[in-house]
Amino acid sequence: MRTTWPDPVVVDRGDPRYADLAGRGINARFSPSPERIRVVATTGQTLRAVQDAVDGGERIAVRSGGHCFESLVDDPAIETVLDVSEMNSVHYDQEFGAFSVGAGTTLGAMYRTLFLGYGVTVPAGRCPGVGVGGHVAGGGGGALSRRHGLSVDHLYGIEAVVADDLGRVRSVVATREESDPHRDLWWAHTGGGGGAFGVVTRYLFRTPGADGAPGTLLPAPPAAILRRTARWDWADVDEAAFIALVRNFGAWHERNAGADGPGALLDNSLTLPRTGGGPISLETATDATHPGAQELTEAFLAEVGRGVAARPEVETTTTPWLTAVLTPDEYDGVKGRFKSKAAFLRAGPSAEQAALLHRRLTDTSGYHNPAAAVYLLSHGGAINRVGPRETATAHRDAVLKAYWSVFWWDGREDATHLEWVRGSYREVFADAGGVPDPARGYGGAFINYADADLADPRLGCADVPWHRLYFRDNYAELQRAKARWDPRDVFRHALSVRLPDGAAGG
Repeated sequence: MRTTWPDPVVVDRGDPRYADLAGRGINARFSPSPERIRVVATTGQTLRAVQDAVDGGERIAVRSGGHCFESLVDDPAIETVLDVSEMNSVHYDQEFGAFSVGAGTTLGAMYRTLFLGYGVTVPAGRCPGVGVGGHVAGGGGGALSRRHGLSVDHLYGIEAVVADDLGRVRSVVATREESDPHRDLWWAHTGGGGGAFGVVTRYLFRTPGADGAPGTLLPAPPAAILRRTARWDWADVDEAAFIALVRNFGAWHERNAGADGPGALLDNSLTLPRTGGGPISLETATDATHPGAQELTEAFLAEVGRGVAARPEVETTTTPWLTAVLTPDEYDGVKGRFKSKAAFLRAGPSAEQAALLHRRLTDTSGYHNPAAAVYLLSHGGAINRVGPRETATAHRDAVLKAYWSVFWWDGREDATHLEWVRGSYREVFADAGGVPDPARGYGGAFINYADADLADPRLGCADVPWHRLYFRDNYAELQRAKARWDPRDVFRHALSVRLPDGAAGG
C-alpha cells in the first residue's frame, strides 16, 4: 500500500499560471511545453509529485531558479516539471547543527537571511537570482571562493527524494559523516550536477570542523567590497597589447594559485567583448577592510596592464557586502537567445590562443554581433586546497575558468551565432581535439555552465568522453551512486550521470 502524501499544486496547459511557470527558463532558444508543472513547497508534496510521475511513467525534470543554460529542463520530451521555487526556507536546524536552505531558495535570499540573521554566508555564485538547487549540486562557488572554497566545501548534508528499483519513492537525508550509510548520495551532490539522482528538497551547510553557536558555523563575509575596474577602449588596444593583457592575467593567476598567499584575497575577471560591444574590462575585488586592500588591487591592475601603452580609465568603488551581492547582473530579466561554452584552465592562455581570440573578437568581415564576448575568471586559491576525490567536483587544479558567451534575438540567426562561439572554442583547444581535455593539459568543463555540445559527438569531440570533461576521474563513482539511488533512471537529461553498463533503466 502506497503512503499518502499531500497534493502538490498541479498546473496544466489550460491554467493561467502555466505560461509563467513553463517559461521560467532564461534561454529563448528553447520552447518548453510540458504537459504539467507540479509546484512543490514541502518534502511531502515532492514525494507525492515524484510518485505520481513514476507511477505514470512520465519523463520529469526539476527546476529551481530557472537559470539552466541548456534545455535540460526545457527538453520537448519532458512531460512533468517539478518546480521547487516555493521550497525557499532558510533557517538554523538544531537537529543537525547546520543551516537548512530550501532547494528553491535564490542565492540572494540565502545571502540575505544568513548575513542578517547570523553574520555568515556560503561562498556561492555572483547572480542573486540563481536558484540554490542546481547551483550547489554542480559545485557552486563565486566571488569568495578563492578565499573560502566552493559551496560544496561547506555542505554538511542534503535531503532528497529518490525512487528505488521498484518505483517506490522515499525521502533520504545524507551527510558527509564517514559513518553515514547514505554518504555516497551526499557526495554525488557535491559536483555531480542537478537532476541526476533525485530531487533535492534542502541543503544543510556547516563548514568542516566548525562547532558552536550558529554564527561560527560558516565563513563571515567582508563588511564591504573594494572593487577596481580598468577599462581600455578597443581603439587603443592593438593585437600585441591584447595578447599582453591575456597573458599577464593568466600568469598572475598561475603565480597566485595557492590558498595562503595574499592573492587568494582577490576575485578577478577579464572581459573581452567583440569590438563594438564595449571596452575591454579588467576587474578585481577584495575585502575593503583588509589593511593591504588598496595596495593589492593597485598592484594587480598594474601587473596585468604591463606592456599596454594606453592608460585605462579606472573606477574605484567601496560597497557594503550585502548591497554588492544583491545587485542584479546586467542581464537580469532579459530573455533572449544565447549559447555559452566554458573550460577550466590549468595555465593561462598561450600567446597563440590569445591571438586566436583577438582575431575572433575583432574580425568583422563575416560576423557583426557586438553581444559576444569571452571572459577569463578567477579560480584556484582555497578551491584547490580540497582534493579531487573529497567531493565530486574534480577540478581542483585549475587557475582560471574561460567562458564564451553570445547573445542574440532572431531565431533565423541561430546558425550564424552558434558557429561563431563553437568555432572559437574549437580553435582555442585545437591541440586537444577541440575541447579542454584533462588528459591533454586542460582542466575540463564546468557542469553548472551546461554545454550539451560536449555530449554530442557531432559538436564536441568524438575522441573525448563528455563525462571526462565534466567529472574527470570521479565518473565511475558517480555511476555507482546513480545505480544505487536512481536505478530506474527516473532523473535524466543530456548531461546527467549515466547508469553503468548493464544496469536497468526506466
